Amino acid sequence: MEIDILDFVEQCRDIAKQALGKHAGEPASGGFARWVHVVLHCFRLEEGHSYRETPNRLKYMTEICDVLGLDRENLPDYSTIYKSFDRLKMWVWRALLRVSAQQHPQSGHAALDSTFFDRRRSSSYFRQRSGNTVQTLKVTTLTDIESLAVLDVHITARWKHDTKTGPQVVRRNADDLQSVVADNAFQDWHTEYEISALDIEYLVHYRGSSPNAVMNNALIRAKGYSQRWMAETSYSTTKRSLGDAVRALGWYRQFREIVLMFALINIESLCEPL
Repeated sequence: MEIDILDFVEQCRDIAKQALGKHAGEPASGGFARWVHVVLHCFRLEEGHSYRETPNRLKYMTEICDVLGLDRENLPDYSTIYKSFDRLKMWVWRALLRVSAQQHPQSGHAALDSTFFDRRRSSSYFRQRSGNTVQTLKVTTLTDIESLAVLDVHITARWKHDTKTGPQVVRRNADDLQSVVADNAFQDWHTEYEISALDIEYLVHYRGSSPNAVMNNALIRAKGYSQRWMAETSYSTTKRSLGDAVRALGWYRQFREIVLMFALINIESLCEPL
């Protein structure tokens, strides 16, 4: 979806300040406020610019510089932007994702699903030198089935089974959930028991064609299981808009990049379309 980039930057500014709270105005690398660095990374990823390109593009965008409170003659160097991605911890990007999701109506009903992001586009030389042979990252997300806002993200390189990652994601958001829908990859009695103990209705497809499985699947379809496709829509939107591969080299950078991508999709839907 094509959006008004100025509106996008303004939305990022407001959400970043809210996510950072009292830390928003604290100086980060280069003496610029933390919220400015967060918005610069949002702008960089949204526009698909490299670190070197970002300050060069900003030089010709007077209105965006005004929103960020930056002087066109004293923009952050690309190395400053690069280093700030190291210094801004994961909690910053998770807070940005959480606050961006809160800007959408919350139904209390969510879809749980997993997808994969490619990491082969990062430097093959770097991967060989560091001994990293994993080429795909597994991402489990929790998506509101009405607003399509991504509520939470879990990323792993070891490809843990869905029955291990699913409860972890649900547990973190238990206070805001009434029901969760998921496919049969998330089904085992341990997971069902754990999620039910959180007072959340767990609508999960059973495997096989036994009478119990058929009866359970018919029942959960009547309760709205068909809304599970909302999670797949959020994946499709993210990959079509921002790509299906991570560009960062380090593990921690790749994890942060994926969380930021889903936060940007939440923010994009708040912006004026072109």
